[in-house]
Amino acid sequence: MGNFIIAQIFNNIWVIAIVFFSMWLILTHIRVVPQQTAFIVERLGKYHITFNAGLHILVPLIDSIAYKHSMKEFALDVPPQNCITQDNVGIEVDGILYMRVIDAVKASYGIQDYIFASKQLAQTTMRSVIGTMPLDKTFEERENINHKVITAVDLATDPWGIKVTRYEIRAITPPKSIQDAMEKEMRAEREKRALIAESLGRKEAQINAAQGEREQLIQESEGERQRRINEADGKAYEIRTMAEATALGIRTVAEAINSPGGKDAVSLRVAEQYVQEFGKLAKENNTMIIPSNLADISSFIAAATAAIEWKQKAGPGEPPNIPQKGTNSTSGKFYA
Repeated sequence: MGNFIIAQIFNNIWVIAIVFFSMWLILTHIRVVPQQTAFIVERLGKYHITFNAGLHILVPLIDSIAYKHSMKEFALDVPPQNCITQDNVGIEVDGILYMRVIDAVKASYGIQDYIFASKQLAQTTMRSVIGTMPLDKTFEERENINHKVITAVDLATDPWGIKVTRYEIRAITPPKSIQDAMEKEMRAEREKRALIAESLGRKEAQINAAQGEREQLIQESEGERQRRINEADGKAYEIRTMAEATALGIRTVAEAINSPGGKDAVSLRVAEQYVQEFGKLAKENNTMIIPSNLADISSFIAAATAAIEWKQKAGPGEPPNIPQKGTNSTSGKFYA
């Protein structure tokens, strides 16, 4: 009876051990694969299947996970390296390579270390591209350099299941002597631009001043021309007005003469003017030419009256036929 109990206990222990071992095998061979991750499963040392995101169970003692790959894009720092430009200038270039795994099987079995290989490939491609450009172009053609590196590296890594998405040059560092020369050149170029800008400013200022002076002269000449035109118009108007006034006065005088008593009034007016003018002549001059018969004013008045009557009858344009009466004298002649 005792031996039976001992045998039962041993049997139970074996059963419990087998159960625990089976549970351990199951638990250790259950795999939960995260999103954007791929597990490469080998069966007896040979590729069997790729586990993508989700729950998976391995066959105990037969299946094993050989490789794990993240399918996310990641940045790979490319170490600085010395490159020789086309004009034999040594520069230091470093950059960043962006890539991701698109085929986990190729990334596992196509190359041993695709990260190291990608770094080396980016560096060698960069040296080749920089070697075809002069120093000045390396600073201007960054986009072109990036494109060439991406194209070359992506083509080379395609058999490895790697996709190169971007490459960015982080820094291009020329030697100290080249930096000093570039700074001097840049300073000289800035000074040149400053002188050019200053000369252009002076030129513009002189042009503006000349244009302003020209416009001023034009405006002054236009003003002078308009002033003269206005003065001429004013003089013409004045002459026309005076002529009209004179004509009106003459017509008025003619009408007055033709009226009753007009001739007597004209004779009286002529006599008064004669006396006044003769008096003025005596005041203003020391030497006078006087008629020999100063008292014969009636003959002068008669002659003036005859001239006025003839003017009314004959009209303008004909010389007056006035009877002349004069006296000889030692001092001169006077004609009325």
